[in-house]
Amino acid sequence: MFPPRNYSASCFLLSLLLLSTFTLSLSQSHSAAKKKRMREKVRQMFYHAYDNYMTHAFPHDELKPLTKSFTDSLSELGNLKLEHLPRDYSGSALTLIESLSSLVIMGNNTEFERAVLWLSENLTFDVDARINLFECNIRVLGGLVSAHLLASDPSKKLFQGAYNNQLLVLAEDLGKRFLPAFNTPTGLPYAWINLKYGVMENETTETSTSGCGSLILEMGALSKLTGDPRYESAALRALRKLWSMQSSLKLFGTTLDVATGQWIEYSSGIGAGVDSFYEYLLKAHILFGKEDFWRMFHSSYIAVQKYFRHGPWYHEADMRTGRATYWQLTSLQAFWPGLQVLMGDIFAANSSHREFFHVWKRFGVLPERYLLDHQMLHPTEKYYPLRPELAESTFYLYQATKDPWYIEVGESIVNSLNLYTKVEGGFASVKDVTTMQLEDHQHSFFLAETCKYLYLLFDDSFMLGSNYIFTTEGHPLPVLNTWHEELPEAYIPTNWTIMKRQAAANRVSAMSLQECPAMTLNSGQHIESCCHISDARSDHRCLTDEDCGVDATTCRRRSCSMAGYCGLWIFI
Repeated sequence: MFPPRNYSASCFLLSLLLLSTFTLSLSQSHSAAKKKRMREKVRQMFYHAYDNYMTHAFPHDELKPLTKSFTDSLSELGNLKLEHLPRDYSGSALTLIESLSSLVIMGNNTEFERAVLWLSENLTFDVDARINLFECNIRVLGGLVSAHLLASDPSKKLFQGAYNNQLLVLAEDLGKRFLPAFNTPTGLPYAWINLKYGVMENETTETSTSGCGSLILEMGALSKLTGDPRYESAALRALRKLWSMQSSLKLFGTTLDVATGQWIEYSSGIGAGVDSFYEYLLKAHILFGKEDFWRMFHSSYIAVQKYFRHGPWYHEADMRTGRATYWQLTSLQAFWPGLQVLMGDIFAANSSHREFFHVWKRFGVLPERYLLDHQMLHPTEKYYPLRPELAESTFYLYQATKDPWYIEVGESIVNSLNLYTKVEGGFASVKDVTTMQLEDHQHSFFLAETCKYLYLLFDDSFMLGSNYIFTTEGHPLPVLNTWHEELPEAYIPTNWTIMKRQAAANRVSAMSLQECPAMTLNSGQHIESCCHISDARSDHRCLTDEDCGVDATTCRRRSCSMAGYCGLWIFI
């Protein structure tokens, strides 16, 4: 394009500038309108699920949307014959507890206050019910502790009247009922415990790595809030015992015996049975500021990248030898890119996220298990129970890069959920992704996580001015100076959770430009990849260049030196 002969260069440049500004303004306006439209779609999804639960299932645990009835899933998991449930048992209002922080994030203070008052007057844990410690911890204790912190935050103004710590009273009562589970020779907790009577006679001693290693956030927060160190101490003792059981390759198995401290299943990965263990090491470091948690996570992350990673995928491997065991994608693995964002390895996060989304697009939702070596669905695990992990990672990646491509991903997820899983009575799980046959279950985590992360993707105003980490069940916990021995520098208020909106508005797609996403962080900080280890370090050895991967902050390939350490390839 050239200016006319009688057109001055300055006027021509000015016209180009005005045109560019006008085009950018239109683009920003279109993006804002889309996010607002999608936010309202997610809000409608949440209330369709919530209102049906309150109408047809409350105060029982979860909604059965096809029959518009209920299930007391929290206790039924451990009481398949229901022999230990009182005749008048009406559940634990599980979905209501899980919805508390989502109500706050969506701005419904009135319903939040009404829910808190009902729980404080009606909920009791003094019931003869055998429950799973891990599930009850992340769902019920986590939901209560998070909602208490929100309710007691004066800046939120969630209560018209006075809030008298009712939720904390309930959380402390539940925490005390957890403690007998830790009375084992190893300090590793039983997987199952009776809320009224403690550990049952002849209780199984088998548990998972996640079950032992994913308690520190909720129980640690409970200790901080009550001043009672027993909860944090019990969770920390279990975590340290688990850490001592790592193999020489710094890997962990999937299942173990709490009485003997011996591994039962040696194959491991980043999916079911182990996933939240890795997640809580990093998040505990952020929440409590202890360097021990960071060192543990850093060591574990390097081992995962070395022995489980295969390009953008993560297979499973034997913790003793590092040899691959199962080449499969599981839907729970989709949380991993979000965790990678938290510690700065955004290039790797982006790579894996795209593969998960590719599978989502292929089937319409994300199947529970997909066999990578055969490029086919697992024959018996074809279901999709409304899991949140892909939405969670999409939210984190958008926060870190402001790449509008992730908004498109979120829109696709929302449309799929409405197309395939929405029914008159709520949202139903998919029993078979090949036929989209539905199952009569609306899990509480659909409201606690799936809807929450999708809403935050399109409207992150809840996080502005505050730092939060989200538990593995999606419950926000504020990062507080008073909980830290020393607040990590990366998490004082210039971190990724507090984005400059005006800077984000000018962002173009890092993916379309093939730029390194880590270089487009709005904070302006130089965040180093956790996986980037200089030659001066002696705690990571490599055999080939493939072991070293790509540096997240420069997008340069890293090579394995003759001495066996990772360093950057330098390009002039």
